[in-house]
Amino acid sequence: MTILARQLTLDLYKCKSSALLDEAIIKREVENAIGSMGYRLVNSAVNKIEDGHTAFIFVCGEGHIVLHVYAELAYVAGDIFLMRENAEPERIFKDIRNIFKPEKTKTTFLKRGDFGREREVKPKIKTRVAPFRQIHNTGAKVIRILARRKR
Repeated sequence: MTILARQLTLDLYKCKSSALLDEAIIKREVENAIGSMGYRLVNSAVNKIEDGHTAFIFVCGEGHIVLHVYAELAYVAGDIFLMRENAEPERIFKDIRNIFKPEKTKTTFLKRGDFGREREVKPKIKTRVAPFRQIHNTGAKVIRILARRKR
């Protein structure tokens, strides 16, 4: 199987960062994330679509990143598409997650490319949902249980 690209779609829920309202911070931080991966930024654009909805488009020599920020809903939807078989879009996703500080995330990974011309082959899709609050609360419960046992 030939993989031409890797794609990650993302949904960030209940974002707590004030960056939701600051286009300059979002643009700068995503451009920094692109640069830290060694990718070449070709162009970027910010478009206010309607009140509370702003679209960010970053075109790289190796793919693109698109973010739709809904400040009023504390929600961000996005797409990271990198045209390398060994690309790691999840590394850029971690930087994006740090910008917005969501309570819950949903990501879907796709391998893009030639999945066979002679027969139909369905691509593998892997989706992850991670509620950060639940993980934090579980850790706190474990600590309380361990503290009780020591008494």
